[in-house]
Amino acid sequence: MSTPLLEFDGLRVTLPVKGEHRPVIHRVDLSVPAGSAVGLVGESGSGKSLTARSVLRLLPPGARVEGEVRFAGASVTAMGPAALRALRGHDVAMIFQDPRAHINPLRTIGDFLTEGLIATREERRGSAEAKAVDLLREVGIADASRRLRQRPAELSGGLLQRVMIAAALLGEPRLLLADEPTTALDVTTQSEVMAIVDEARARRGLAMLFITHDLALATAVCDSIAVMYAGSVVEEVPAARLHDGSAHPYTHALLASRPEPGAGAQPLRTIGGRPLSAFEAGRGCAFAPRCPAVQDICASESPKPAPVEHGSAACHFPSPTTLHGDQDRSARHD
Repeated sequence: MSTPLLEFDGLRVTLPVKGEHRPVIHRVDLSVPAGSAVGLVGESGSGKSLTARSVLRLLPPGARVEGEVRFAGASVTAMGPAALRALRGHDVAMIFQDPRAHINPLRTIGDFLTEGLIATREERRGSAEAKAVDLLREVGIADASRRLRQRPAELSGGLLQRVMIAAALLGEPRLLLADEPTTALDVTTQSEVMAIVDEARARRGLAMLFITHDLALATAVCDSIAVMYAGSVVEEVPAARLHDGSAHPYTHALLASRPEPGAGAQPLRTIGGRPLSAFEAGRGCAFAPRCPAVQDICASESPKPAPVEHGSAACHFPSPTTLHGDQDRSARHD
């Protein structure tokens, strides 16, 4: 079996809070094969973005990392400055959620796009600008040469996100980290931007770790789905089997809370209780206070990921049955 391009092995991250280190990621075991797309889904605060940022070691000051993050078999956590620069400048690129927060408003789009090529690869400005123009056209930006002379305030959110995608692709990476790249956009622009990302990824054979709240979008563009809750990956399942082959109660609850097209004016289902932050999770299952099928062991013993029919799940009582409000939820333990 070939080595995964990206691999998380027992990743745990703690941050200093009021004089003590508290966990923000409990445990992530996950791999992204070369050329594949893996979706990382879950509620806000579950640790998705920090998991992605750990690949580039872009963690908050004072963070402590345990376990391993490996890229192409090499330990990211053990990389020296030169190897880390090469990883960030060439091998891995990140598309952030809010382009306006990551593009210098005082500099031109051309400066933003070409700086890396000029500084790290010693390309001439003319050559770097030509590559930038080609990529702007590829991501659907018309009049690309003129756009290089503009500043971020002159572009819409959708155009700026396309600029971010072009910037990520300019370094010719092997892996894209897409951190909710469409959240700030309207629905139509979201579809266009994700189509651009997916086409560019497929054309270049890139791997992608795609962070999103949108289960439908994740299943449309990803090969597999990893579900995260309170700082841990609780389930992995092929994207094609998410709806009928998931086994974790939290995944079931997420699916059941989505609006159903054509269902008419129906009240939206919700997940009872409130989401836990990773630092609030105790020794048992973090989802136990909200789980409709909780048992005594769930409160006292944290479940470890184990194989299920269509992937793996960290649950004492995994079940392939989709949980809906009108089902007997206790039947799965008879």
